[in-house]
Amino acid sequence: MSHVELEAITKSFGAVNVLPPLSLSIDRGEFVVLVGPSGCGKTTTLRILAGLETASSGRVRIDGRDVTDERPGARDISMVFQNYALYPHMSVRQNIGYAMKVHGTPATEIAARVTEAARLLSLDPYLDRKPRNLSGGQRQRVAIGRALVRQPAVFLFDEPLSNLDAKLRVEMRTEIKMLQRRLGTTAVYVTHDQVEAMTMADRVVVMRAGRIEQAAEPITLYERPANRFVANFIGSPAMNFFAARIERGAVRLGAQVLPLPPDEARRIGDRDRVVFGIRPEHMRHSTHEADLTLTPRAIEPLGAHTLLLGEAEGQKITAQVDPRFPAVPDQPATVTLDMTQAHFFDPETEARL
Repeated sequence: MSHVELEAITKSFGAVNVLPPLSLSIDRGEFVVLVGPSGCGKTTTLRILAGLETASSGRVRIDGRDVTDERPGARDISMVFQNYALYPHMSVRQNIGYAMKVHGTPATEIAARVTEAARLLSLDPYLDRKPRNLSGGQRQRVAIGRALVRQPAVFLFDEPLSNLDAKLRVEMRTEIKMLQRRLGTTAVYVTHDQVEAMTMADRVVVMRAGRIEQAAEPITLYERPANRFVANFIGSPAMNFFAARIERGAVRLGAQVLPLPPDEARRIGDRDRVVFGIRPEHMRHSTHEADLTLTPRAIEPLGAHTLLLGEAEGQKITAQVDPRFPAVPDQPATVTLDMTQAHFFDPETEARL
């Protein structure tokens, strides 16, 4: 297990600055996921940590050792890429052990490590197969095994599941997380998929335009997002946002009035302009006239629940309701909002209030 520290890292490509000063400390044995939209700098950050990109400024430390100027092979890290990059003419056994062979590791030790990695990854029956005779999930496990046998200080993962189908991605993310817990190795994982980030990470780092918007445990990001960007990015379906005002202890959306819990009303106070956020799953069916009226334009039954996508007071809304919710497209429906789960953001800075 190793402690990783990025200290005021920057990266520029010519006149384009893709990473302003970025600092991040990763504890020993921690599984950290970097997540954000395409172009936010997460892969560049990972590649700087791996030594595949050179930082324009700043320092990279692993267990207190400055590795900023060291080549990738000297950093004691292993990386799993989006592309499996397996040698097609080699067997699974040869692919997993090849890097050790190149570095002159004794054959007996290579055999022992490959056998152990195959056992951990359930690859025992496939050791003598070629990659073309494996499924996508099996190939990805071979790529992980190749990284595993090096017994690195840090595991790096660059969107390793993006080439797999949805069902296999769910299975593989569980396997990767269980393996990391069993080994206790520090891991840094990059993905654009917030569900992957939430289900795998000990701590999620949400990035935008090269900056860290929030770094916290998954449940903290969900319950107390630092700003509107994080609130919108984390959660599926995404949070609803409404331009509103707060007056006399209630949120006012046009003609509709939504009372706040007394403690929350006192904390927020009256405000002429505010962004009111509520997650789709914090709504349920209601027949009370004082609750929120929406007009669904599309209805998406998903078995365990149904999504209503429509409008309320001229603003878009998504509600996640009971599968037997009596809704008809283009006909008004009423939902109760759990106002203990309401979120409020400054309309100018987008910071959480």
